[in-house]
Amino acid sequence: MANIKMDDVFSMSSFDPSKFTESFRDFAEKGAQQSREAYTKMKTAGEEASKTLEATVQTAQAGAVEIGHKAIDALRTNAENSLTHMEALLAVKSVAELVELQTTFLRKQVELTIEQAKTMQETSKQVAEKLAKPSKEAAEKVMASFKAA
Repeated sequence: MANIKMDDVFSMSSFDPSKFTESFRDFAEKGAQQSREAYTKMKTAGEEASKTLEATVQTAQAGAVEIGHKAIDALRTNAENSLTHMEALLAVKSVAELVELQTTFLRKQVELTIEQAKTMQETSKQVAEKLAKPSKEAAEKVMASFKAA
Protein backbone atom coordinates (compact mmCIF):
# COMPACT_ATOMS: atom_id res chain seq x y z
CA MET A 1 0.00 0.00 0.00
CA ALA A 2 1.04 3.52 -0.60
CA ASN A 3 2.32 5.37 2.35
CA ILE A 4 -0.15 8.23 3.15
CA LYS A 5 0.89 10.97 5.46
CA MET A 6 -1.70 11.69 8.10
CA ASP A 7 -1.04 15.43 7.75
CA ASP A 8 -2.31 15.40 4.14
CA VAL A 9 -5.54 13.52 4.83
CA PHE A 10 -6.78 16.00 7.40
CA SER A 11 -5.32 19.03 5.74
CA MET A 12 -7.72 21.80 4.71
CA SER A 13 -5.26 23.40 2.37
CA SER A 14 -7.05 21.97 -0.72
CA PHE A 15 -10.42 23.51 0.28
CA ASP A 16 -11.02 26.88 -1.40
CA PRO A 17 -13.96 28.70 0.30
CA SER A 18 -14.35 31.17 -2.58
CA LYS A 19 -15.13 28.35 -5.04
CA PHE A 20 -17.66 26.89 -2.60
CA THR A 21 -19.30 30.29 -2.13
CA GLU A 22 -19.47 30.84 -5.88
CA SER A 23 -20.98 27.39 -6.46
CA PHE A 24 -23.51 27.90 -3.70
CA ARG A 25 -24.46 31.33 -5.09
CA ASP A 26 -24.98 29.84 -8.59
CA PHE A 27 -27.09 27.05 -7.11
CA ALA A 28 -29.20 29.54 -5.12
CA GLU A 29 -29.68 31.83 -8.12
CA LYS A 30 -30.78 28.93 -10.32
CA GLY A 31 -33.19 27.77 -7.63
CA ALA A 32 -34.64 31.26 -7.25
CA GLN A 33 -35.04 31.61 -11.03
CA GLN A 34 -36.77 28.23 -11.28
CA SER A 35 -39.04 29.18 -8.38
CA ARG A 36 -39.99 32.46 -10.11
CA GLU A 37 -40.73 30.61 -13.36
CA ALA A 38 -42.80 27.98 -11.54
CA TYR A 39 -44.72 30.70 -9.67
CA THR A 40 -45.41 32.56 -12.94
CA LYS A 41 -46.70 29.38 -14.57
CA MET A 42 -48.86 28.52 -11.56
CA LYS A 43 -50.23 32.06 -11.40
CA THR A 44 -51.10 32.00 -15.10
CA ALA A 45 -52.70 28.57 -14.77
CA GLY A 46 -54.72 29.76 -11.77
CA GLU A 47 -55.94 32.85 -13.60
CA GLU A 48 -56.93 30.78 -16.63
CA ALA A 49 -58.70 28.25 -14.43
CA SER A 50 -60.57 31.08 -12.74
CA LYS A 51 -61.66 32.49 -16.10
CA THR A 52 -62.74 29.04 -17.25
CA LEU A 53 -64.76 28.49 -14.08
CA GLU A 54 -66.39 31.89 -14.39
CA ALA A 55 -67.35 31.22 -18.01
CA THR A 56 -68.70 27.80 -17.04
CA VAL A 57 -70.83 29.23 -14.24
CA GLN A 58 -72.22 31.95 -16.51
CA THR A 59 -73.02 29.38 -19.19
CA ALA A 60 -74.70 27.12 -16.63
CA GLN A 61 -76.79 30.00 -15.35
CA ALA A 62 -77.87 31.02 -18.86
CA GLY A 63 -78.64 27.39 -19.70
CA ALA A 64 -80.74 26.95 -16.59
CA VAL A 65 -82.73 30.06 -17.48
CA GLU A 66 -83.24 28.81 -21.04
CA ILE A 67 -84.42 25.38 -19.85
CA GLY A 68 -86.66 27.07 -17.28
CA HIS A 69 -88.31 29.19 -19.98
CA LYS A 70 -88.89 26.10 -22.13
CA ALA A 71 -90.50 24.33 -19.15
CA ILE A 72 -92.73 27.33 -18.40
CA ASP A 73 -93.80 27.50 -22.06
CA ALA A 74 -94.65 23.79 -22.00
CA LEU A 75 -96.65 24.18 -18.77
CA ARG A 76 -98.49 27.20 -20.16
CA THR A 77 -99.37 25.36 -23.39
CA ASN A 78 -100.53 22.27 -21.48
CA ALA A 79 -102.64 24.35 -19.10
CA GLU A 80 -104.28 26.26 -21.95
CA ASN A 81 -105.01 23.03 -23.82
CA SER A 82 -106.51 21.46 -20.69
CA LEU A 83 -108.75 24.47 -20.01
CA THR A 84 -109.90 24.52 -23.63
CA HIS A 85 -110.63 20.82 -23.40
CA MET A 86 -112.62 21.27 -20.19
CA GLU A 87 -114.72 23.97 -21.85
CA ALA A 88 -115.36 21.63 -24.76
CA LEU A 89 -116.38 18.85 -22.35
CA LEU A 90 -119.04 21.11 -20.84
CA ALA A 91 -120.69 21.37 -24.26
CA VAL A 92 -120.82 17.59 -24.86
CA LYS A 93 -124.31 16.27 -25.70
CA SER A 94 -123.65 12.52 -26.03
CA VAL A 95 -121.37 9.79 -24.76
CA ALA A 96 -120.03 9.20 -28.26
CA GLU A 97 -119.10 12.87 -28.54
CA LEU A 98 -117.44 12.66 -25.11
CA VAL A 99 -115.37 9.62 -26.12
CA GLU A 100 -114.37 11.19 -29.44
CA LEU A 101 -113.44 14.50 -27.77
CA GLN A 102 -111.47 12.75 -25.03
CA THR A 103 -109.65 10.47 -27.49
CA THR A 104 -108.70 13.39 -29.73
CA PHE A 105 -107.49 15.40 -26.75
CA LEU A 106 -105.37 12.56 -25.38
CA ARG A 107 -103.82 11.84 -28.81
CA LYS A 108 -102.95 15.52 -29.32
CA GLN A 109 -101.64 15.78 -25.76
CA VAL A 110 -99.37 12.73 -26.20
CA GLU A 111 -98.01 14.14 -29.47
CA LEU A 112 -97.45 17.52 -27.83
CA THR A 113 -95.72 15.93 -24.84
CA ILE A 114 -93.39 14.00 -27.13
CA GLU A 115 -92.57 17.18 -29.04
CA GLN A 116 -91.98 19.08 -25.79
CA ALA A 117 -89.70 16.31 -24.53
CA LYS A 118 -87.69 16.44 -27.76
CA THR A 119 -87.37 20.21 -27.45
CA MET A 120 -86.24 19.95 -23.82
CA GLN A 121 -83.78 17.19 -24.73
CA GLU A 122 -82.29 19.27 -27.58
CA THR A 123 -82.06 22.36 -25.38
CA SER A 124 -80.41 20.35 -22.60
CA LYS A 125 -77.94 18.89 -25.10
CA GLN A 126 -77.04 22.36 -26.40
CA VAL A 127 -76.61 23.68 -22.86
CA ALA A 128 -74.39 20.72 -21.94
CA GLU A 129 -72.23 21.29 -25.02
CA LYS A 130 -71.91 24.99 -24.22
CA LEU A 131 -71.14 24.11 -20.62
CA ALA A 132 -68.39 21.65 -21.54
CA LYS A 133 -66.77 23.88 -24.16
CA PRO A 134 -64.64 26.13 -21.84
CA SER A 135 -63.41 23.14 -19.84
CA LYS A 136 -62.62 21.20 -22.99
CA GLU A 137 -60.69 24.14 -24.46
CA ALA A 138 -58.76 24.61 -21.21
CA ALA A 139 -57.88 20.92 -21.07
CA GLU A 140 -56.70 20.98 -24.68
CA LYS A 141 -54.56 24.03 -23.93
CA VAL A 142 -52.98 22.31 -20.94
CA MET A 143 -52.31 19.17 -22.95
CA ALA A 144 -50.73 21.26 -25.71
CA SER A 145 -48.45 22.97 -23.17
CA PHE A 146 -47.35 19.55 -21.85
CA LYS A 147 -46.55 18.42 -25.40
CA ALA A 148 -44.57 21.62 -26.01
CA ALA A 149 -42.63 21.21 -22.77
